[in-house]
Amino acid sequence: MTRKLLLAVSLPALLFAHEYGPDPGYEGAPKEPADVGVHPMACASGGCHSNDQNPSGIGGPINAFASGGVIALFSGGSSYTPGGGPITITVSVVDPVNTHFGFQMSARPESDLANTQAGDFTAGTNQIVVCADGSPRFKKCPAGETMQYIEHAYPKGFNVGTTPYTFTWTPPATNVGKVHFYVAGNAVNNNLKEDGGDHVYTAEYILTPVLCSGKTPVIGKVISAGGFGAMPNFASGSWIEIYGSNFATDVWQWQGSDFNGAQAPTTLAGINVLVNDNPAYMYFVSPGQLDVQAPADSKTGAVDIQVTSCVPTSAAFKTQKDTLAPGFLAPPGFLQNGKQYLVAQFADGTYVGDPKVIPGTTRPAKPGELLTIYGIGFGEVTTASGGSVAPGVVVGETNSLVNPVTFSFGSTAATVQYAGLAPGNIGLYQFNVFVPNVADGDTAINVKQNGGAVVQSLFLTVHK
Repeated sequence: MTRKLLLAVSLPALLFAHEYGPDPGYEGAPKEPADVGVHPMACASGGCHSNDQNPSGIGGPINAFASGGVIALFSGGSSYTPGGGPITITVSVVDPVNTHFGFQMSARPESDLANTQAGDFTAGTNQIVVCADGSPRFKKCPAGETMQYIEHAYPKGFNVGTTPYTFTWTPPATNVGKVHFYVAGNAVNNNLKEDGGDHVYTAEYILTPVLCSGKTPVIGKVISAGGFGAMPNFASGSWIEIYGSNFATDVWQWQGSDFNGAQAPTTLAGINVLVNDNPAYMYFVSPGQLDVQAPADSKTGAVDIQVTSCVPTSAAFKTQKDTLAPGFLAPPGFLQNGKQYLVAQFADGTYVGDPKVIPGTTRPAKPGELLTIYGIGFGEVTTASGGSVAPGVVVGETNSLVNPVTFSFGSTAATVQYAGLAPGNIGLYQFNVFVPNVADGDTAINVKQNGGAVVQSLFLTVHK
């Protein structure tokens, strides 16, 4: 991984000495903007420490030893603050054979992993920051060079060191979302040759933005999810919306990397919510709204909800919690001519309704057709294997409600094929219901759970 000498004769001699590090783009990122198709630029795709005179002669294998690896430690943990101060990064390489090592790292926003730089590196001892064209970065890279790399740098003929490399990374001034750090480390055999005795390792680290407001959060209103009835009460596992101020400085929504396996996060961008002193599962944060799933808790009645934005915590806000708080998906877009229509889907995923009345729907339902309907707040379920599904967990198998539901189209009972949590989702209930033989027109949908009526007034359009 020897970078070619610059031809700019005006550069100080010391910079020439620092040219002996890797060429840009060998840190293991998914795609490199330079030399694509000419060289295997990313270590993760092979070619690291291959011989320039023998391009097919690949050196040591990538990530070959389970006991080896490249390790990066971040002083800010797994997060960064947009516009915040520099974060110290320490890179080291462990290998069962070699003790000398070099490295290369880049930082990229999740929105554009291939072509965009996130933040700025500042080199430490025996290091240099270079641009995508291989030139040293002074204050910034040349126009059109959007990437920068930090790497080891030693005079020609000198072996790389045996101690960790420490440097800093200054976060971007604004929230760019998650930042991915790609790093490659090369544990070398000290013979100053590119051969199979060198062992290259790659790794990826992800930092999540911290969007804390720095002020004490204030809660003004708590309701169940607006598209599901926006009710003043909720149950364990319900999706709720919290409105107020000073929650966050920007908008963030959970992503796959926020999860721990199938477990949803309880902290998102530095913000968390307690429901009766139990952590809720965080889906969405913004300055004035939070969307969370209520945790498991047997207590009912008035319970406290609190929001913490890094350190400041809101005053407790009392909200009614019940054993069941059922609500069906029926958003404002399905409120037409004073009637709230229920969202229901045919087997092909299209929506039930009169397209002349409800934009985006396809046609009325026919008796005998199977419809899928969604809801929240319907309580506990039992899985096919006899277990249960806790809030905050992606549903992995079919299940059935502990507290049964009945559907009627007007006064005509409907057959329910499935009633339980929707597999592959969190806290979303699915009901597969056959349309009974009822008269054409808008039909009131009446649902009861444990004998109690769902409070929403809902309609579906049926036409034979």
